[in-house]
Amino acid sequence: MIRRATVADARGIAEVHTRTWQAAYRHAFPAELLDGLDVGEREERWKRNLDDPRVPVFVADEDGIVGFVCVGPSRDPDCDGELYGIYVAPEAWGKGAGPALMEAGLDYLRGEFGEAILWVLQDNPRARRFYERHGWTLDGASKRSRHLGVDVDEVRYRIRL
Repeated sequence: MIRRATVADARGIAEVHTRTWQAAYRHAFPAELLDGLDVGEREERWKRNLDDPRVPVFVADEDGIVGFVCVGPSRDPDCDGELYGIYVAPEAWGKGAGPALMEAGLDYLRGEFGEAILWVLQDNPRARRFYERHGWTLDGASKRSRHLGVDVDEVRYRIRL
């Protein structure tokens, strides 16, 4: 079931967020940094994020949170909407939560904006294939970002809503 998240979901979202980073980004970040991710720290951040009604989060809840998508206004000036992140716990990969969350995020974005962007690690072929299957296309923008103290390259996708 896909539903709008509440502050009470912060722990479950933080657990999915942490485990997904640890599984999906082993090729991009040192293992010791990923293994050191703190669920409690992410939970506190998610409590603050979930308190902002302008940035909705939707969760896939199947007797516990197995994934989430976060959308809202674009942080880039050349677009109006943005998908900030979509994560599904590794044990739920390939079981339908990702597409259902994407559809929930896109439904919200369609109701608010004319187009949307998302940023993804350039070296993340699994996620990039997922986005492309859902209609997102590269728009040519790229940037160098710092996550966990590591510089990484990101590329931007865009979708007309």
